[in-house]
Amino acid sequence: MLAALELPETALDHPWAPCKAYSGVFKGMKVSVVTNGKWTSANAGEDPVDNVGTTPAAIAAFVAISQFQPTLIINAGTAGGFKAKGASIGDTFVSTVMRHHDRRITIPGWDNYAKGHHVSHPVDNLREALGFKAGVVTTGNSLDATDRDMEIMASNDASVKDMEAASIAWVAEHAKVPFFALKCVTDIVDGEHPTHEEFVANLSTAAASLQKSLSLTMEYLIGKSPERL
Repeated sequence: MLAALELPETALDHPWAPCKAYSGVFKGMKVSVVTNGKWTSANAGEDPVDNVGTTPAAIAAFVAISQFQPTLIINAGTAGGFKAKGASIGDTFVSTVMRHHDRRITIPGWDNYAKGHHVSHPVDNLREALGFKAGVVTTGNSLDATDRDMEIMASNDASVKDMEAASIAWVAEHAKVPFFALKCVTDIVDGEHPTHEEFVANLSTAAASLQKSLSLTMEYLIGKSPERL
């Protein structure tokens, strides 16, 4: 998708951040893409993997908002889907709410905080025009899920499970920037196959679906304010 947008790499105002940024103009719109970057610790080895999870995502969101001052943020990525919510491999979902499923604080008040209640910016017009599905995104830092995670995800009414959306939503919420997540399904969380095996087997399919869905989304955004989505 970066190649299609033809955005040049941009130096960060926060050189300590591991993120990578690309910014320019796409069909009259100012567009900036910020990725989490690579794991560059001394322990990363010769082939460092991408930074994933809530901490890198929150830092990337902070950097993106601070430097580029966006009027809309989209978290585009892959996710596990729930067949109980009608998810199939390659489906595209837009978020309605973002919650956490692995922040367990069993103290009254803190338990509610831990769950998270981040309402997504409404994009009903976009969803209907492009044929996307909609649902709750539940966020955690593990690819797999414990039995307790599954219970919490069910209580979250989750349609898809990812590793960053709720943390980005928290940052966007404080900055008062409209935000929604766009997720393509790689694996079925409540299915019969091990998550890591299904994820690897379907990643290319989901990535192709994500690129198509994101391209359609970018075209739809041209000339529209966040309020018209």
